[in-house]
Amino acid sequence: MTAIADLSAIRLAAAVRAREVSPVEAVDAALARIEERRELNAFMAICAERARSEARAAEAAIMNGTPLGALHGVPFSIKDLTNSEGVATTQGSALFAGTVPSSDAVAVARARAAGAILIGKTTTPEFGHKPFTEGPFFGRTLNPWSHAHTCGGSSGGAAVAVAAGMGPLALGSDGGGSIRIPAACCGVVGLKATLGAIPNLQAPDLFGANSYVGPMARDVADTQLMFEVLVGPDRRDPYGQVQALPRRMLGEAERPRIGFLLRCGNVLDPEVERSVLAAMKQAEALGMIVEPIELDLVSLEPHFLVLLRSLLLARLGGHAARSPEKLDPTLIATIEAGRAYSTTDLCEAQFARTSCFSQIQAILSRFDLIASPTLSAPALPVGLDPLGRIAIAGRDAGTIRGAWYPYTFPFNLTGHPALSMPCGLSGAGLPIGLQLVGRWHEDGYLLAIAARLETALGFAARRPG
Repeated sequence: MTAIADLSAIRLAAAVRAREVSPVEAVDAALARIEERRELNAFMAICAERARSEARAAEAAIMNGTPLGALHGVPFSIKDLTNSEGVATTQGSALFAGTVPSSDAVAVARARAAGAILIGKTTTPEFGHKPFTEGPFFGRTLNPWSHAHTCGGSSGGAAVAVAAGMGPLALGSDGGGSIRIPAACCGVVGLKATLGAIPNLQAPDLFGANSYVGPMARDVADTQLMFEVLVGPDRRDPYGQVQALPRRMLGEAERPRIGFLLRCGNVLDPEVERSVLAAMKQAEALGMIVEPIELDLVSLEPHFLVLLRSLLLARLGGHAARSPEKLDPTLIATIEAGRAYSTTDLCEAQFARTSCFSQIQAILSRFDLIASPTLSAPALPVGLDPLGRIAIAGRDAGTIRGAWYPYTFPFNLTGHPALSMPCGLSGAGLPIGLQLVGRWHEDGYLLAIAARLETALGFAARRPG
């Protein structure tokens, strides 16, 4: 019999509705699993008493015949970058220790309105500035597949939580791959939805936004369930206005056209190459049409760095000057690098963003989606310098963004929905991720294709030891 903590969100929600599992049992199972796997260090804060109180209220609602939401009684977690009313949101930093928001972020409010019960806030590097979930404020979050390898970042705690059964659903955020990178490292599914599809009002520049809030889960069906709860317009978000595009459905006999991007100017690990090629063979066996495409994404890295470093300098430059001892040295170095840029550099970065969008649009006028590796290599060893160079397949591959995740950050700039799903294991037993990218506001269509592939790949049932 499957333990309650290992039930999918869909199965758990159904069991709660059928009164086979109570919300109290569901919350207790998630909290017990968190305690059992404390060594993974996935949580910044655990709100056990509040969760149990909400679970008791959820149980009473069932007994009273109150209409139930899609996630009624299902435990979930929130990355520590996203505001949660009454629960500390520290941004992973000692600088904001004890900061308690007075209201929920839009996505949090929607999850709770659907009946989901918050069990805690998951770890993130300070302000999500690097792809490794570690920092002086909380230590290091461990990958449940291998403690010697990173869990990724910056939504590393969220990926570890769902992979290890600490609640079936997590809310992550993605500013350059921060949902998809740890999803690939930890063998789970993560979706960066279309820009504005899940409104995110915390970005200081809503018009130049490239940071997203989105769902993470152990399989595509649970990811879709949470997405359906979170999606919807909000007039306060310039990209979250009423969506006029009709919802595209995947026909039963439809043969989607996939533009397959194997390399994008990067060095690629041979095991990753074999896994994604095998996944494309499965896609063809399902009747999908797969054709290779060429696209240089690595060359976008310098422009992405201009945007990232300039934003962190504008937000945190004063804090870094006043309290450098409270910040991660790698964050300070990232902030200081932003001082070298000019207004011309910033404009040219926006021009490059526009050019990349146009290239992706042209590709997606010929194909229904783009498939690629999520990462150039499986999870990297812990202890690497996130600002240094890395080796892949025994070769110097370059700096980490252009070398390890050149496939992810461009789609933060273009706004297209992008999903990472597991497609295999390396010889060392590390998960390998496949990324699927769709057209704007075709998130549901993208998820439907991912669900077909997931069944064929047969990875969803595998769990870390």
